[in-house]
Amino acid sequence: MQVREWDPAAAPAEGLKALLRAANLAVAADVPEDPPWRPDSFREYLSVTMPDERRVSWLALDGDDLLGYVSILLVGDVAVLELLVRPDVRRTGVGTALLGAAATRARAEGYGSIGVEVIGDTPAGDFFEAQGFRCAFVEMRNLLDLSTVDWTQLATMAESVGSGYRLEYHPGGPAESILDEYAKAKATMRLNPAYDLELRPSSYDSERLRASLATLHARGLKPYVVLAVHEPSGTVAGLTEVVVPAQRPTRADQYDTVVVQAHRGYGLGRALKARMLSELRAAEPQLLDVQTWNAVGAKAVTRINDELGFRPNREWREYEADVDEVLRRLGAPADQAP
Repeated sequence: MQVREWDPAAAPAEGLKALLRAANLAVAADVPEDPPWRPDSFREYLSVTMPDERRVSWLALDGDDLLGYVSILLVGDVAVLELLVRPDVRRTGVGTALLGAAATRARAEGYGSIGVEVIGDTPAGDFFEAQGFRCAFVEMRNLLDLSTVDWTQLATMAESVGSGYRLEYHPGGPAESILDEYAKAKATMRLNPAYDLELRPSSYDSERLRASLATLHARGLKPYVVLAVHEPSGTVAGLTEVVVPAQRPTRADQYDTVVVQAHRGYGLGRALKARMLSELRAAEPQLLDVQTWNAVGAKAVTRINDELGFRPNREWREYEADVDEVLRRLGAPADQAP
């Protein structure tokens, strides 16, 4: 077996097809309720990053046979890991070798910590815990089967907002004229300490938000936004974001939903999400379901999701580890490649 660095932006089409096949074998084994990956914009999904981020990737190969893949996204203070091993070659050292390559590069780049998202009820949790990773944050993924939605009731929910507020729909992302106000509303999420551990960073200022929207489009991820505007002041009182990926177009991803503290208690959170679902029904008729995540114990968010018809599916865990500890457990000196 050979582990070699790999650039998806310049890779031959056959290499991308092999990785797509391996990813779908993993989906079928670990999360069979999830839709398979499609080739649409798959290269861009793997290679495009924000301007201030870098991604480094490796493949594990037996001759021309692709066994696994790993990447690290170099962002902030934590190198964020993604690791995939084809189900039929697990427990043969492939994952260990890939993790070693990523941890070695993370240390060389000056990162002391490495993080990874782990899907509950899959072998990944035991693997990472054995390598020194500790669970830092737990979320619950919830799924909404769109075939079960009462669309008449949903329309009523979307209209149930307090006096002095209006909802606005922005396909493709918020308009340039409201980016500053939009970013201010998103910045209130920083008041929630749970989000300090997020490995899916949000954008809290207008410049980064602008870059984030451009990056989403470049990766084949189409954003949709619904805003709640406080009419007396013209400020953004709340927002919800959904992305529909070209690579998995039958499932939408719910991103941030925010209601600014001063505007809570007027039914905005439920109305924003209900309006979003109604718009998605028309804009993306191929959608089968929507996935969203909320922190375990987040009662207000859970209540809204329940009312809309979302059902708990799986835990999503964020693990972190010291890079030197990972390398030590892999049996390599911290200053040498394994």
